[in-house]
Amino acid sequence: MNDQNPGKPRNGFCIYINTYCQGPVPVVSDENGYVVFETELAAQREIVDNLQTHLHEFLDGQREYEDAITVEEYVVPVTVHPDGTITDEDGRCFGPRPE
Repeated sequence: MNDQNPGKPRNGFCIYINTYCQGPVPVVSDENGYVVFETELAAQREIVDNLQTHLHEFLDGQREYEDAITVEEYVVPVTVHPDGTITDEDGRCFGPRPE
């Protein structure tokens, strides 16, 4: 996500997964922190791209069938704050970097 106005919070979308211990958490990150997508469609396309990779790995014998067809990720609207932290609609706060 670009920094058009770094002093103001901005909206975006993160890809989440439900974990047993922590509950819903963002799952996609890079060297800069959590990846925040500009649009919901961009985040959805990332999930589909990963799914395609898993399906190809299954066809190549590198992944089990159930693992290949299971999609646990989903898209959540978030607010990115000037300090790099993100908050979701349920008030959960993450970042700026994954632990």
